[in-house]
Amino acid sequence: MIIAVDFDGTIVEHRYPEIGRVKPYAFESLKILQDKGHKLILWTYRTNEMLENAVEYCRKNGVVFWAVNESYPGENREKKPGRKINAELYIDDRNLGGLPDWTEILQMIHPEDYDIDLLYHKKVRKNRFRTWLKRIR
Repeated sequence: MIIAVDFDGTIVEHRYPEIGRVKPYAFESLKILQDKGHKLILWTYRTNEMLENAVEYCRKNGVVFWAVNESYPGENREKKPGRKINAELYIDDRNLGGLPDWTEILQMIHPEDYDIDLLYHKKVRKNRFRTWLKRIR
């Protein structure tokens, strides 16, 4: 699945034009989505140096996006007017109802793998979410 992900307010707290603090479990969740074969697009208002800073910040935290502000790598945005990109899912803090926690986002996309109750009852030891289980139980 191709997933477009916003930066400010979604991966990090709103501090635009600065980079805010990372949202809890954002990078861990993005890495899991990539590990599961999803193509992630960074879809943000940022441009030029501010965009480069955001991309580098994500890279330093272990996430390299499939594309940045484009529907696919190498897309010629000059020939195609408009800012909306082609993705199957958009993760953005401006969603109706706001942004769920990243743990909830993973559960929505992969309920078969990240059912917190199921994981808790099976006492999965090597799951990346064991610290979340401890925290919420």
